[in-house]
Amino acid sequence: MATVETPRGDQKVMVKEMSWDPITRIVGSLGIHTEIDFSNQEVLKCYSTSMIFRGFDIFMKGIDPRDAHFITSRICGICGDNHCTCSCLNQNMAYGVKPPPLGDLAFNLAESADYMFDHAIFNDCMANVDFCEQMVKETNPSLLQKAEQELAPNADIHGYRTIADIMRSLNPFTGDFYLETLQVARYTREMYCLFGGRHTHPSTIMPGGCSAHITHQTLTDYYVRLMRYFAYVKRVVPMHDDLYDFFLRELPGYDMVGYRETNLVNWGCFDDPDYVDYDYRNMTEWGRKRYITPGVVIGGELISTDLVEMNLMIRILLGSSYFDDWTETEQPFVTADPLGNPVDHHHPWNKVTIPKPQKRDFADKYSWVVSPRIYDQRTDTHVCCDTGGGPFARQWCTAKAGLVDFGYAKATGDSIQMVLPKTPSSPETELEWRIPEKSNAIERDRARSYHQAYSALIALHCLERAFEEVRAGRTKSWSKFTVPQEAVSVGFHEAARGVLSHHMVIREGRIANYQPYPPTPWNASVRDVYGTPGPYEDAVQNTPIFEENGPENFKGVDIMRAVRSFDPCLPCGVHMYGGSGRVRKVVHTPTGMC
Repeated sequence: MATVETPRGDQKVMVKEMSWDPITRIVGSLGIHTEIDFSNQEVLKCYSTSMIFRGFDIFMKGIDPRDAHFITSRICGICGDNHCTCSCLNQNMAYGVKPPPLGDLAFNLAESADYMFDHAIFNDCMANVDFCEQMVKETNPSLLQKAEQELAPNADIHGYRTIADIMRSLNPFTGDFYLETLQVARYTREMYCLFGGRHTHPSTIMPGGCSAHITHQTLTDYYVRLMRYFAYVKRVVPMHDDLYDFFLRELPGYDMVGYRETNLVNWGCFDDPDYVDYDYRNMTEWGRKRYITPGVVIGGELISTDLVEMNLMIRILLGSSYFDDWTETEQPFVTADPLGNPVDHHHPWNKVTIPKPQKRDFADKYSWVVSPRIYDQRTDTHVCCDTGGGPFARQWCTAKAGLVDFGYAKATGDSIQMVLPKTPSSPETELEWRIPEKSNAIERDRARSYHQAYSALIALHCLERAFEEVRAGRTKSWSKFTVPQEAVSVGFHEAARGVLSHHMVIREGRIANYQPYPPTPWNASVRDVYGTPGPYEDAVQNTPIFEENGPENFKGVDIMRAVRSFDPCLPCGVHMYGGSGRVRKVVHTPTGMC
């Protein structure tokens, strides 16, 4: 930490360099390095770093494509099932195989259970620890005093009388809502395992469908847990609304914490078995039938819901990341997509990983995370889009597009209306998530709460359809396929925290190129060749500081709320590489204590 006095006009300001490396309560190695103006209570500069390198895109070359989902699920121990599913969607396209309806529904039921699990445990056991009584007491004691006196508007629903009571319920390891969410995480993982076999590295999700034995009992076991989850989520949403509204009301200007322009990307997910055929040539149509609508948002405008068009917009830029550009030395794998559209040399299909490790230099190269961008042909610019932590972008695009209406949920053009069913312990409940005016930390967290309900409704709808299949005797959930000698394919899916795509090129029956692009490269990306900062960097820079501690005791809670609102998960953004092809033997003892 360095202190510098810098003149600004007639005023001298105190600027401190402060770093949080690694960021806690996330998965993986993320560092946030800042310059903070304590005289004016704002962040001046931010650099996002990840100093670990792996390399699935390197060692996937030459393998049998049928192994792709088993290998890529090991990219991450949190969203490994998302990678497995995305790889299977990718392989379905490559092999030209369509699962039976029950196979498609199994994918949806497994992944919606993962969303319910992931959003619950991240929101209330990780991100919302930043809003708990213990944290607020240490960073904003005067705010806690107000919270003690502030009655919670929805106390009759969630059961907490004051805002301070809500904060206390989120204290780690002692708060009752924190502890309740740990139990929720257990049974939502059980829901996933009914179709995926295990979590987070599935054994029964595969190209062509699902190999789990799906019976009436399987679906009933899922249903029982889903109803329990509905009772839980009916308390989650109003409780979080009360907490977040309190911060926005009592700290004027807090809507600028973590703020950035509304530039979003979302591939959509949860295919409708009646429409999806996994054919790239028909991807525009079946992509728009997804229960979460794909979309690219630039400057607060939804500019596309066409997955083919969105695929061709992707550019992988380097800039401040530790790689050499491949376009000067490598020939492109793909020059045109299956529809004949030209494919850029910086598109993932053509990406070649050329690592160049070096000393970290914030004026030049400082991270292993690359810089995915959306190319806007209208303005000839490479736009830095983010996922809004996943739910924000998914709900924004779905609401604005107005295409979804499956009974339990309806997109209206500016909102998503939801009807949660009656359970033994709670009545039928209506919720409505409205597109907010700003993309900021609070609204990303709020969207995650509503997305817990939306994910559960998708699960309920797909579960009812699965019951129809089983009762009619249509229990087949997998289709045979053959691996072609040549193919170009892509799987578009959503990890809990945002966009996930797997791009594959097959030659002579083997993988010639495989490029996975999860949400982390999009959100944790660094300054690109045009000098544009990545979303973490952009959201933290110019964030106002509301913490009451001075520089000597500064915890950076506002900065942490901005970063954690994106639901960081760094293993997906970095790679491992042996360099000269040497084989390394690593022995892991699971029960070892040292």
